[in-house]
Amino acid sequence: MVEPEVIHSWSAPRSLSTSLMYSFAQRDDIEVVDEPLYGAFLKATGVDRPYRDEVLSKMECNGHKVVKDIIYGPGSKKYRYCKHISKQRLFGLPSELMSKGKHFILIRNPLNILPSFEKVHPPSFLELGLGDLVSIYSDLCQMGTPPPVIDADELQSDPETTLRGLCEDLKIPFQASMLKWEAGPIPEDGVWAPWWYKSVHESTGFSSPKKYPRTFPLSHYDLLEQSLPLYNVLRSHVKHKSSLLSSPLSPPSLPVPENAKLLAWVGDEILPREMAKVSVFDSVVQGGDSVWEGLRIYKGKIFKLEEHLDRLFDSAKALAFENVPSREEITEAIFRTLIINGMFDNIHIRLSLTRGKKVTSGMSPAFNRYGCTLVVLAEWKPPVYDNHGGIVLVTATTRRNSPNNLDSKIHHNNLLNNILAKIESNNGIAADAIMLDKDGYVSETNATNIFMVKKGRVLTPHADYCLPGITRATVMELVVKENLILEERRISLSEFHTADEVWTTGTMGELSPVVKIDGRVSGDGKVGPVTRTLQNAYKKLTEDSGVLIPTYQGA
Repeated sequence: MVEPEVIHSWSAPRSLSTSLMYSFAQRDDIEVVDEPLYGAFLKATGVDRPYRDEVLSKMECNGHKVVKDIIYGPGSKKYRYCKHISKQRLFGLPSELMSKGKHFILIRNPLNILPSFEKVHPPSFLELGLGDLVSIYSDLCQMGTPPPVIDADELQSDPETTLRGLCEDLKIPFQASMLKWEAGPIPEDGVWAPWWYKSVHESTGFSSPKKYPRTFPLSHYDLLEQSLPLYNVLRSHVKHKSSLLSSPLSPPSLPVPENAKLLAWVGDEILPREMAKVSVFDSVVQGGDSVWEGLRIYKGKIFKLEEHLDRLFDSAKALAFENVPSREEITEAIFRTLIINGMFDNIHIRLSLTRGKKVTSGMSPAFNRYGCTLVVLAEWKPPVYDNHGGIVLVTATTRRNSPNNLDSKIHHNNLLNNILAKIESNNGIAADAIMLDKDGYVSETNATNIFMVKKGRVLTPHADYCLPGITRATVMELVVKENLILEERRISLSEFHTADEVWTTGTMGELSPVVKIDGRVSGDGKVGPVTRTLQNAYKKLTEDSGVLIPTYQGA
């Protein structure tokens, strides 16, 4: 007899856990044990099962003895595979159950579990055990041994790749024998096998998933709503995911890694990044029907908060939004989001207000009967342009929207006009694209307002076609304070090509010098003196003004 290395499989019921046990039972170096804690679970909880008396009479029901003598007792093989159902991990079991051996978690979408569960026993949140499964994952992570997680869907779709990956994670060699077994029961089956294992006994390997799912029983809809988020928490830790529309791309790196664990306000609650989502019935999904603002935070203060809120409410009114949150409610949501994230400097907020959720899909605002949806997305984000060396612009063929079609003074989320121009700048390897109006005069870029200097005069286009930006207005005030001549008029593209200095303005990027447009060098190709003066004045203004965030204590 030897002391085997124990492999623990943790899963919810109806998750292909028995098929996986059969798979491991085919190896020549493993002995398997079918739910060794089941007897102790039935005795401690008193739950009813058709086979309860038989289990209690044939299994060890003392949890401590199960752990010591059955799970970790001597054996005849190098490894021992223990199949566990998550809810059977009772409080008070020896700590060695979790601290010793190798553990992994097998999950399955509740959409696929619930339709078959009630054949033997009525389903409930407790019976599903997904809450217990999340607790097991969390406890193992706290011990410093985060377990591998595999999905039953992957196991059915590609058994060999999934099993090879699992064996690699468990640091055991893969054996091809794991892919097939003979039909019928195995000696290690639990006494409950006649009630649960019919399909496994008829199988000779992992069956391919059915192309189309069963119709989901609406009687289990509430239970699905409770359990699906827990499944998704665990699924986020699966290394390889396959689905009908799965992306072949690897997870990208983030521009600012700290944003991986941010918290965002959605509707009336604060949620982790990957859970921060709006309904598929929300107007922003149905038609881009939303308004938004960009805000910046400097040393505990929100710059130009009141001006941004004014424009947000003006845009919402122009689009005839109803049941709009109050100014105080939106401000509080912003404060709470920033404070809970500990974000007080070098922060950008994307503040969005959608028309809200619809009762059914469709264009009509008459379907919006839930009130508006507020989203506060705060990120660690330094200015997005090179404000020291300067940026390059190209001119887009896409023209800026006319007020005859869609007034740019409404700060709306339907940004396809801008996005088409941005695609042109990306293709031209430029920071942004200049957009012209219908008559060929410069309006703005796809993301910012634009200024130029010629012979000491500062010029910027009329805000007929462009958004009259808040940073634009601020810079115009600074131009006057610096005793410079300011002119707002129609400006042709050739005037920008021959300007002495050019810069763009926006909350996201502040004042960004432009050193080249359409291959023409702007001025001497360096940041000009007027640009630098206004950058410094703007920086001082951000330091001296703004709405203080409650609880901010300074550096």
